[in-house]
Amino acid sequence: MELSCKTEYGILALLELAACYHKGEPLQIRQIAAIQNIPDRYLEQLLATLRRGGLIRSQRGARGGYLLAREPWKINLLEVVDCLEGLDPKTSDEEAITKSLESAVIREVWQEVDQTAKAVLLRYTLQDLCERRDARRQLDIMYYI
Repeated sequence: MELSCKTEYGILALLELAACYHKGEPLQIRQIAAIQNIPDRYLEQLLATLRRGGLIRSQRGARGGYLLAREPWKINLLEVVDCLEGLDPKTSDEEAITKSLESAVIREVWQEVDQTAKAVLLRYTLQDLCERRDARRQLDIMYYI
């Protein structure tokens, strides 16, 4: 399993919005793109998808930009991945019957992997990622004598 560029960029953008959530000030696309080194045009598309998904909201005007739609501790990574990538639809029982025994066994294991991955993504929020990032930054600036 691999994290797509689309999802990684989307989460990076959301982390920037989460970091300034308490200020209540929106971030503009160019600010997020510069901080996270994401192409502006691509980021614009991602933010539109996240807005349609209800994870962020836009604010118009001279000081306009994007803000999280909810608190960062209320947005889990499963929501983000579902918004950006969509979750795989379940196969119908009829399809499962027509497959071989081996295919059915493989599908059962893959469904278990899928459920486990979803459980992990559900457990982590944007706030959790911000806290991990901040903890690592603290470690990076520490020095030992």
